[in-house]
Amino acid sequence: MEKLSEKFTDIEENLKVIRENIARAAVSSGRKPEDIYFMAVTKTVEPAYINHALANGVNLIGENRVQEFLEKEPELNLEGVSAHLIGHLQSNKARKIVGKVDVIQSVDTVEIAAEIGKRAVNAGITQKVLVEINVGNEWSKFGFQLDEVDEKICEIAGIEGVNVQGLMCVAPICEKKSDLMKIFSNMHNKFIDIDSKKIDNINMNILSMGMSGDYEDAILGGANLVRVGSAIFGPRLYRDKH
Repeated sequence: MEKLSEKFTDIEENLKVIRENIARAAVSSGRKPEDIYFMAVTKTVEPAYINHALANGVNLIGENRVQEFLEKEPELNLEGVSAHLIGHLQSNKARKIVGKVDVIQSVDTVEIAAEIGKRAVNAGITQKVLVEINVGNEWSKFGFQLDEVDEKICEIAGIEGVNVQGLMCVAPICEKKSDLMKIFSNMHNKFIDIDSKKIDNINMNILSMGMSGDYEDAILGGANLVRVGSAIFGPRLYRDKH
């Protein structure tokens, strides 16, 4: 019981520090702290710790895997909380998650968008999605290339049952901070460019980028949603650096 209490205290202290960092970065980027969505990434985190974060003001969570979210959901206090899927979605899992989360952030092909749309139409809903960009052109990561986004996002916007809410990326590891900031800048420029075209069924409301190690830089680079896991829950509770 004492160990549980210590971890709860750690979570509270971590949340305080992260909120202060987000607020400072938001102001430095010319925005208000409340302009930034702060997501707690909960992959591998036990429900008790997630619920403690929720009790301490977290109102946005992100899960990487469909099955893990579905298993945890009954134990989570999600009233007033938005849940997103942020991990790669396989087409055979779309029927299980559509309508269960507010946003699917990881739409990385037109085909998966079509599957999401089909499941959403069958359920009588519209599923909000983000389009994932492989901004570092890494073979090991999912997402569209920057130079194909304009064409592909228009295809996705034409799919019934889907509403595009913005863009998402997982930035590559960069040795130089200037290289990382250039990546965030490229994402932000694409976000602004698509928004300026006023395409039907595309609302550039969310630019999701930045994780535990770079969320302040991401905000400075234009992100308005950051995804933070290990900086909240610690490496013992959260083994993946999302």
